[in-house]
Amino acid sequence: MVTSFLLPPTGFGPGAQPGEGEDAPSYLPMPSGMRVFEPRIPDITDADAAAPAREVLARIARACAHSAETGAGASIVLSGMAPAARKLIAETLGQGEVSMKIRGIPSVAVQESVFAGVWQVLGAGVDRVEIGAVPARALAAFDPVRPGLGLDAPRGPDVFNAPALLAELLDKSAAFRPGTDPHVLNLTLLPHTQGDLDWLDDGLGQGAVTILSRGYGNCRIEATATPFVWRVRFYNSMDTLILDTFEVTDMPLVALAAPEDLADSAERLDEVLEAIG
Repeated sequence: MVTSFLLPPTGFGPGAQPGEGEDAPSYLPMPSGMRVFEPRIPDITDADAAAPAREVLARIARACAHSAETGAGASIVLSGMAPAARKLIAETLGQGEVSMKIRGIPSVAVQESVFAGVWQVLGAGVDRVEIGAVPARALAAFDPVRPGLGLDAPRGPDVFNAPALLAELLDKSAAFRPGTDPHVLNLTLLPHTQGDLDWLDDGLGQGAVTILSRGYGNCRIEATATPFVWRVRFYNSMDTLILDTFEVTDMPLVALAAPEDLADSAERLDEVLEAIG
């Protein structure tokens, strides 16, 4: 006799779960379409005109290796280069995952190249390449574009949980020291209203740096005017918000090039230089 202990449990197996149609389970689309490194070997028709570009690319490769070992950054000014050489550098560096908008005098646009940790910085009178974990100007992220009002920000009728959250962020901001572990406040897991979000925005203010990181989906990072406080939001490939946080840190990790990335960039640049002769 077969006991019930040996029989499969009811409610499982083929046909036991909803199939196609309205009763089928619905899942949030997962991020997809990750960018991968693609070497860029430019087509050189004038070797003499390309010589200055090869020299600059070799300097960038050496700076990447040095930064990977020591953490020191470097800056190479490209203003005044011949158009053909400048074009060759742009074609070789390409566009990577991270871009930045940095407000100030002058405002600059930053685009990471396909070589992680190599940043192209452009603005009025500015044309340079920076090598390092992050461009130097990005560290002035908290210069206020719109100052924060703190706990004195006017409260609307739909502000409920934001005062406690802001008090926590202000306390962590005051106590934070560069290089220490970040403090993360996950709004996705906390009850809040749109009024709460608007009040937090008024209380924290707006800083000088906006960062977009594209890998699996997008990550939008915005500096507030409160020192070390960042708004970090992750979106999937369908542009649906899947994680909404505040981070108290000097720079969110997702925006940084790691030493391993810089060492890898040095090797890849050497390979490109060897290929173009």
